[in-house]
Amino acid sequence: MNTTVETHMSWQDYYELTKPRVVMLIVFTAIVGMFVSVPGWPGVSALVFGTLGIGLASSSAAVFNHILDARIDIQMMRTRGRPLPQGKLTERSALVFATILCIISMLILVLLVNPLTAILTFVSLIGYAVVYTVWLKRATPQNIVIGGAAGAAPPVLGWTAVTNEIEAGALLLFLIVFVWTPPHFWALAIARKEEYAKVDIPMLPVTHGEAYTRLHILLYTILLALVTILPYLIGMSGIIYLLTAIVLDAYFLYYAIRMFREPDDVELPMKTFRFSISYLGFLFAALLVDHYLLFQLNI
Repeated sequence: MNTTVETHMSWQDYYELTKPRVVMLIVFTAIVGMFVSVPGWPGVSALVFGTLGIGLASSSAAVFNHILDARIDIQMMRTRGRPLPQGKLTERSALVFATILCIISMLILVLLVNPLTAILTFVSLIGYAVVYTVWLKRATPQNIVIGGAAGAAPPVLGWTAVTNEIEAGALLLFLIVFVWTPPHFWALAIARKEEYAKVDIPMLPVTHGEAYTRLHILLYTILLALVTILPYLIGMSGIIYLLTAIVLDAYFLYYAIRMFREPDDVELPMKTFRFSISYLGFLFAALLVDHYLLFQLNI
C-alpha cells in the first residue's frame, strides 16, 4: 500500500517538473499554427506526431529550467514548493528525465514529422533552457524580451510541422506571442519584485523601478493591440477574429492603464498576469475558429 502511494507521488513530482499548465498553452498555440497553416485540414500524422514532439520538447525545456533554477527556487515563495527545492526528486533524476524527453521528442520530429521542425524545436529548447535560464535571466533586465523569442516559437513549429516551410503567417503568429510576452511576465515581475531582488535576478522592476516597468507594460500592450490586428489586415483571418482581438485588446489595455495609474493596488499585477494567460488562449482560439469559418465559406 505504501509503495503504491510513493510511486503515485513520484509520478506527480515528475509531472510537475514539466510545468504542465504552461506547456498546455504552448502546445495549444502550436496546434493552432498547424491548423491555420493550410486552407483545409492538416495531415493526421503531422498533427499527432508534431503535437507530441513539440509537447515533449517543451516539457524537457521546463525540466531543464527547474534543474538550473533549483538553487534560486528554494529562496522564492512562488517556487520553493517545486519538487527539486523540496527534495522530492534529485537533480540527477530530473536531468535523466529531461534528457529522455528531449531525445524522444527529437526522434519523433526527425523521423515522423520533418527535420526543419526538429531543428527549430531544438534551437527553441536550447534558447529557453540554456540561453535564457543560464545567461539572459541573470544578465540583463531585457531578459524576458530577448528570451521571449524561444517562447514565441511554438506557433512556427506547428506551422512547419505541417508545411515544412517558414512562411509569413507563421512569423506573424510568432510576432504576436513575442510582443505579448513582456507585458505578461513583467506584471508577474512586479508582483514578485522583492523575491527577484533577493536572488539577484535583474528583472525590470528590480533594476529600473516599478513606474518604469508599468509604463513599458502599457507601451507593449498598445503595440500588442496593433500587432494582433495584422492577421485581419493581411487577409489571414476574418471578422470573428478581428472582433475577438478588439475585445481582448480592450481588456488588456484596461488592465495596463490601471496598472500605470494605480500603483498602490497591490493585487492588480497578479490579476493582469492571470488575465494575460487567458488573453493568449482566447486569441488563438479565435484564430482557429475564424480560420475554419472562412474555409467553410470559401468552399
